[in-house]
Amino acid sequence: MAEEEKKWYSLRVISGKERKIKERIELEVDRSGWDDVISQVLVPTEKVYKIRNGKKVISERNILPGYILVEATPSRLSGEMVQTIANMPNVIHFLGKNNPIPMREAEANRLLGKVDESQDAGEALIEPFIVGETVTIIDGPLSEFVGDIKEGNKEKKKLTVLGRIFGRGTEVELNFMQG
Repeated sequence: MAEEEKKWYSLRVISGKERKIKERIELEVDRSGWDDVISQVLVPTEKVYKIRNGKKVISERNILPGYILVEATPSRLSGEMVQTIANMPNVIHFLGKNNPIPMREAEANRLLGKVDESQDAGEALIEPFIVGETVTIIDGPLSEFVGDIKEGNKEKKKLTVLGRIFGRGTEVELNFMQG
């Protein structure tokens, strides 16, 4: 018999409690021996960074606050499992309530792809530099020079900084990590 393909289900939860609920579900899956039915519980996050005092600070940000993704075998996801998970503290309900509706594959892949991309691509800057802000260049041949940000390009991750070099205003293009 060919193994049935697993599907992703979206579980609505109280925002801010996603990680705790994920741990609780995983414990219940282990305790009840449901790991052959429920294979993964995921809080969709992406890695992002901020620049704080010239240092790169990496953190994770929820892509879908208030939701957890649960991967399970549709024909074996029993009413008992659905009820047990739905009755946990801070869980609201599955999409489809007592008869969970699996996410469309394209939708699940888009979310999971975003999570994977974030792991591969490094991180996204969530607090871009502000035009007019004074920065000290921390890398490259002009390191230690001070300038004011003239413009920022998020797509290219570039800044144009107006610096005073040898007493004259000079425009310099930097990547985000140099400013």
